[in-house]
Amino acid sequence: MEIALVLTLLVIAVVLFATEKLSIEIVTLLMLIILASTRIITAEEAFAGLSSDFIIIIASIFILSAALQETGILDFAVVSLVRLAHRSSHLMLFVVMVVTGIVSAFMNNTTVTAMFVTPLVGLSKRINTSASKLLMPLAFAAILGGTCTLIGTSTNVAVSGYIAKTGLAPIGLFEISGIGFAIFAVGLVYMMTIGQRLLPNRDDQELTEEYKLQKYLTEIVVLPDSPLVGQLVFASDLTSLNFRILNIIQGKDNFLPDFRTRIMANDVLLVEGDLDNLMKVKETKGIQIMADVILKKDLQTDVIRLAEMMVVRQSDLINKTVKEANFLQRYGLVVIAISRHGETLRTKIGSIRLQLGDLLLVQGSSERLNQLRNSSNVALLGEFEPVLFKKRKGIIAISCFVVAILLGTLKLLPLSIAFLLAAICTILFRCISSNKAYAAIDFRLLILIGGMTAFGTAMENSGAADFLAQGIVDFLGPMGKMAVLAGFVILTVLLTQPMSNAAAALVVAPVALRAAVELGADPRAFAIAIMLAASVSLVTPFEPACILVYSPGKYKFRDFIQIGTPLTILLIVVILLLVPVFWPL
Repeated sequence: MEIALVLTLLVIAVVLFATEKLSIEIVTLLMLIILASTRIITAEEAFAGLSSDFIIIIASIFILSAALQETGILDFAVVSLVRLAHRSSHLMLFVVMVVTGIVSAFMNNTTVTAMFVTPLVGLSKRINTSASKLLMPLAFAAILGGTCTLIGTSTNVAVSGYIAKTGLAPIGLFEISGIGFAIFAVGLVYMMTIGQRLLPNRDDQELTEEYKLQKYLTEIVVLPDSPLVGQLVFASDLTSLNFRILNIIQGKDNFLPDFRTRIMANDVLLVEGDLDNLMKVKETKGIQIMADVILKKDLQTDVIRLAEMMVVRQSDLINKTVKEANFLQRYGLVVIAISRHGETLRTKIGSIRLQLGDLLLVQGSSERLNQLRNSSNVALLGEFEPVLFKKRKGIIAISCFVVAILLGTLKLLPLSIAFLLAAICTILFRCISSNKAYAAIDFRLLILIGGMTAFGTAMENSGAADFLAQGIVDFLGPMGKMAVLAGFVILTVLLTQPMSNAAAALVVAPVALRAAVELGADPRAFAIAIMLAASVSLVTPFEPACILVYSPGKYKFRDFIQIGTPLTILLIVVILLLVPVFWPL
């Protein structure tokens, strides 16, 4: 009965993670409540993962990464390296991947990807190279670079914490560096050769053409006898019919309307909506539809501009609708269209819930757009302005990071204490404020990892891990230990599609460790193979780092399948060949 309940919860969790009907932390907490209520795990076991030292390590690294960004030292390094290699697109690709891999070995790969996207998009325009030739390699390098150290991804830290609970020694800071470097090197060589040939070359277009605005925008003249005269723009008859008034031209003035703007006789309105519906209300509303719309002239002036901005990780805009985000009042910007995974959304803009990686086509004043350069919610694409480099604080922040690594590596302090001390020092030395430090921590990820660790305990307590392990051993065992290991690696790669990498690894780990014991194999080798497998699935763009480059790179879903599938297969082979070398079965 308990086995059936745990496995049913697992299936439900996978479905909910994939569909995102509920946020991942709510799903995780609900699972813990059910497991504790049914006495499969105790209350202490349910929340033990949230109080583990690996949670402290992950949170501390979030703060240290944010401090490095806040001081501008990372932007300074990015700009310097990009300038060094900008003359050759081939050299640029190599430098971008190598630098990204090195940085992501010590920082969250999503953060690293977000940091590089904006300057690379801007640079690609200046050197007449398609951004699609640079951004997918950027994301892949960030993901694979994380396999080089224990702190390269939260998945590594989470698996290390889990195996420590089972009685095995935790994974050392650089224990996986040998195999991690091999994985990264294979990815680098592949993308510099086969991958580069397969990468699409998507030309940049004018924003109005890219978002196909011509089909949705119409200019109308308000006639003197129109009932629209005197109406507030955002409470007008046109608005009630789901038309959006983007611009108003009064005489020689072209401006964005606000909540106080009233429609005047002879105003020229730039309206977004279905032209057929507009024709139906033409006579009753006293309007004249203009024959031609010159979008570039109407949407942009010396003061008003069009721009693209991307919703970044940990943005407070995620899961909010455009209306809830209150763009006009908060940012002084009008959202004209949204690009998501290659699809352009233009209708009912106000009700669309924003997601990580969404590209927003916005219209607003130059001043308002400039104010968004250093926003933590969005990245303004095509106009990279590095954060002011605070040299002294930057040196302090990076020194704290390096000292923490040395203290942990030399085992002078436990890894969790070393990184916590470093994070506190960056706050004490004012490299980052305490408010920004708290904001930098992804609590949703911490809850997910802590909760899935407890789910691993539930699989052990209920016997579900034994049940699944025995089934896999019976099926693959006759073919040998390598066949069983390969089965678990492939299963982990598949599970990372609907689930986060950390969740997939923590679901498979209890079963794999039990199967290793049944086979008389080394459980550590199985654990590390699964941990690495969770970071090499590049077949689809569901990984957050890939989501961030999807729209700016103008990729299609098939691009990731075509380029990522061969690389994923290669990396699986690397893991299966090298894990037994470093950790004999």
